[in-house]
Amino acid sequence: MVEVTNELIYEVLKQIQGDVSQLKFDVREIKHRMTTLEEGIGSLNRRMDHLEDRMERLEKRVGLTDA
Repeated sequence: MVEVTNELIYEVLKQIQGDVSQLKFDVREIKHRMTTLEEGIGSLNRRMDHLEDRMERLEKRVGLTDA
């Protein structure tokens, strides 16, 4: 059985600290990418709303609606 020494504990803690640091970096990157996606979706929604407005105006012009 391996003897548990302060040095062994220190090495394990250093490794855990490195892993946690990498996870923090990964989470920040994921948050950034999610923000970018949300902004892109918002932009697409605005464009779809604009196209819907244009389509409604065209329908009114050609008499396809009751407005």
